[in-house]
Amino acid sequence: MRHAEEVTFGGSGLDRAGEVRGDSQALTALMTHKDTRAVVFWRGKPLITGDEAIALALVPMDHPVLAAAGAPILLGREDGAARVAMSLDNWLPEGGDPATLNAFADTSEQQHPGFDGDLRFVELRRVMTGLSPRDAELAASGKAVLGWHATHQFCARCGQPTKVSHGGWQRTCPACGAHHFPRTDPVVIMLITHGNRVLLGRSPGWPQGMFSCLAGFIEPGETIEAAVRREVYEESGIRIGAVDYLASQPWAFPSSLMIGCRGDALDETITIDPVEIEDARWVSREDLAEAFAGRHPEILPARNGAIAHFLLSNWLADRLD
Repeated sequence: MRHAEEVTFGGSGLDRAGEVRGDSQALTALMTHKDTRAVVFWRGKPLITGDEAIALALVPMDHPVLAAAGAPILLGREDGAARVAMSLDNWLPEGGDPATLNAFADTSEQQHPGFDGDLRFVELRRVMTGLSPRDAELAASGKAVLGWHATHQFCARCGQPTKVSHGGWQRTCPACGAHHFPRTDPVVIMLITHGNRVLLGRSPGWPQGMFSCLAGFIEPGETIEAAVRREVYEESGIRIGAVDYLASQPWAFPSSLMIGCRGDALDETITIDPVEIEDARWVSREDLAEAFAGRHPEILPARNGAIAHFLLSNWLADRLD
């Protein structure tokens, strides 16, 4: 697919500085340089600046607020200067409902008293399409790796506490010597078509009327193509023939790689699995165009910025090849 890397979080050519992660001396020099800046997170929400034109806030490493942050994670270099991710998860803002944080429709914003101006923490899914490709890559990478560290602090082999190493891209167990690396879960997401219609489904808890492409995790020992056929059949009862790869998207909610594929349906009879999805339906190209224009009475399209929205919009524009 010619436009594959135009997807949100699709990459910006960031120099990830992988060659210095195992060189402690070079790593320390890079991380402590006066030009190094931190991308700061609070419970997975990045710190941004700006109103109509937003950007990640890049905070100097000597900023007093960062004294309470966790260990820096090296994200890479930008114009030769290091960019790191740091988390302020121990900070507790006043007010707010913790139950809504990082939810599908989290519109809350948190302002730390130590940051001046318009800097605030926001849910990444709400602002992802307003970020530059570079800021989007930094935000997605930082959120995903910090999230992995938060849930993998103990050795999976012996159960002992592990230590951050290699600029945050490894955890090492001092007890048994095991090395642990950030995980990414592969997920297939499918543009399933039959003639002039596309198969869409919805999960419980989504905004009323929102439909998207079917998706599911790849199982051990399974190919991408097999996962597409299995997931579509399990969720909708539809058999799939030919499968083609289209595009991929890192999706840090919490740690997936969305593998976008196109599949040809062999039949149209839908039998949903209510455990997997709430509803599924065939939608014509004309009805989908109305949904994207905000004029369809029953259907809202997938969230802008998600690969499902990207695949569907390119299908509408006949730009899949």
